[in-house]
Amino acid sequence: MSDDRDLDAALAPARRGGAWLALGAAAGVGLALSGLVHPLRMAGPALPSDAVARVNGVTIRAEDYERVVAGLAQDRRDGIDAAQRRHVLDRLIDEELLVQRGLALGLARSDRQVRSDLTAAVIASVVGQRDDAEPTDSALQAFYDAHRDFFTRPGRLRLREVFCHTVAGADDAAALARAQQASRRLQAGEAFDAVRAALGDAEVSPLPDALLPPAKLLDYLGPTALQAALALNVGGVSDPVRAGAGYHVLQILERQGDTVPEFLEIKPQVLAEFRRQNGEQALRAYLDDLRARADVLITPALR
Repeated sequence: MSDDRDLDAALAPARRGGAWLALGAAAGVGLALSGLVHPLRMAGPALPSDAVARVNGVTIRAEDYERVVAGLAQDRRDGIDAAQRRHVLDRLIDEELLVQRGLALGLARSDRQVRSDLTAAVIASVVGQRDDAEPTDSALQAFYDAHRDFFTRPGRLRLREVFCHTVAGADDAAALARAQQASRRLQAGEAFDAVRAALGDAEVSPLPDALLPPAKLLDYLGPTALQAALALNVGGVSDPVRAGAGYHVLQILERQGDTVPEFLEIKPQVLAEFRRQNGEQALRAYLDDLRARADVLITPALR
């Protein structure tokens, strides 16, 4: 049992890397992409030099075998012996048999998890080929320059509010009247603390006295009140905004504009986005090519 657990651990990196196709608990894990990307079905008794076995005409590559052996050996201080190496090969043969049986049973089409795993494996293979190429600094700089809007950090606001709570099921006219009075008094220049003490209610989540980005303010105010706050100039006071459990009267104290960080400051983020977009483009081109060569018929109602 210990050998099997160690072997499972050694197989895991190859599976995660997209070279293996999960066929469910009953069908095990196999070399899915090897058949999709470069067919290895061979005829005749002789094995090619880069293969260690053949199962119903499908070869198991020496490269895959040695990778699993090396992964298993890393977990053994004294290495692995010939019997353990043969155990690795037997497991790879068993898994190939299970893959072939799973495909014969139509699991790749009928089992949702298998279809999802197979799709993910092919996508990982296509995208991974683009990720292998390391872009130059000049290419990244050009990408950053062309996508400055994407890397722009939104501005921040410092707000305060008078909140007038409405009671569930009750007429909210009284809360609205208090909120309207608070708005008028603040616009007239009265002290904020005095207005809030006279007319406001305690907030469930009080606004922090700090500059916050819109995404964080959304957690406190909700979309309707946030939209009203974004429309204010510094020092401005909003009309009452009905949102959540009451009326918000908002005053903006400070605003910081959007900022674009320097390229070197966010170079890892630029690289990640470069690879993401590159991968999407590669996948879209791959799918367009598959579709161009496929026979696809769509019902007229959905064309």
